[in-house]
Amino acid sequence: MAFYDSIRLEKGMYSGGRSLTAVLEELDPSENYKGTELEGLDAFQRQLKRYDIRVGGAHSDSVQKFFETANSAALFPEYVARAVRQGLEGSDCLKDIIAAKTVIDGLDYRSVVSAPSDDEKSLKPVAEGAALPQTTIRTNENLVRLIKRGRMLVASYEAIKYQRLDLFTVTLRQIGAHIAREQVKDAVNVIINGDGNNNAASVVSLGTANSLSYADLINLWANLSPYELNTMLAPSDMMQKLLALSEMKDAHAGLTFQGTGRMITPLGANLLHIPSMASGKIIGLDKNCALEMVQSGGIILDSDKLIDRQLERASISCIAGFAKIFKDASKVLA
Repeated sequence: MAFYDSIRLEKGMYSGGRSLTAVLEELDPSENYKGTELEGLDAFQRQLKRYDIRVGGAHSDSVQKFFETANSAALFPEYVARAVRQGLEGSDCLKDIIAAKTVIDGLDYRSVVSAPSDDEKSLKPVAEGAALPQTTIRTNENLVRLIKRGRMLVASYEAIKYQRLDLFTVTLRQIGAHIAREQVKDAVNVIINGDGNNNAASVVSLGTANSLSYADLINLWANLSPYELNTMLAPSDMMQKLLALSEMKDAHAGLTFQGTGRMITPLGANLLHIPSMASGKIIGLDKNCALEMVQSGGIILDSDKLIDRQLERASISCIAGFAKIFKDASKVLA
């Protein structure tokens, strides 16, 4: 009998803020299975195999398969968390915005900031024996504001016990997608208005109000220097104006958009459509140094309720916030 077959699963494995997968990996490291038929499976997936639970595909099991034994019931919250995480990451454009992601155990976090002057940015020649220019890094005055985003799972066990896990996973992924969209709104708000440390983004004015020209994009690019304009965020109205520019209508760009659905990228920047953004604005930023995401733990679940089949009021949430790293690494064209 393989070691993973002897692990006793219980509710207490969800305590301490760690995922069940992390706990199982400590008890049953995946590296021990190299060269075996179980290579490629993580510790949680080996437990699914142990209890013959198929969570995907045309022949996936029903929800009640998790609750055939007390041991296998302890796997259900982790399955829910993974499905929600898949939805969060699948529809998440945050990876194209943030420069760093910091995971903390508590709710208080103070980011660091470096605000060099123009003179300090220009690394001038240093004479022999002279002191090198200094870069000062300090903690921000105010804490990063963390926001809890989530959904309440409202369903009786009787209503879902016969539902296939493949279909149930789709529903859970949508919960993750909803959380992701709200987190993008939070990120955009911090980019524009700052994180409470007097670091709102500077505004680059449009040449003509309520209009957009290619010259405006060039102006945005120039004002972001010495940072690189590699990411642009735009709401629906500004996306339409961007795509209608004559410079965006050449044959190759048109074929790419019509054939693949991928947005063309002005000035080589990654263009992201953010419907929740306020109209009339375009954000230009250097994704490599503009924004930090701070997350308290992972997906938060009512594990006890899920294990005990008390799904009527089971919450699924995630706590995260955003902090600006370099104030001038993002600008707003408005």
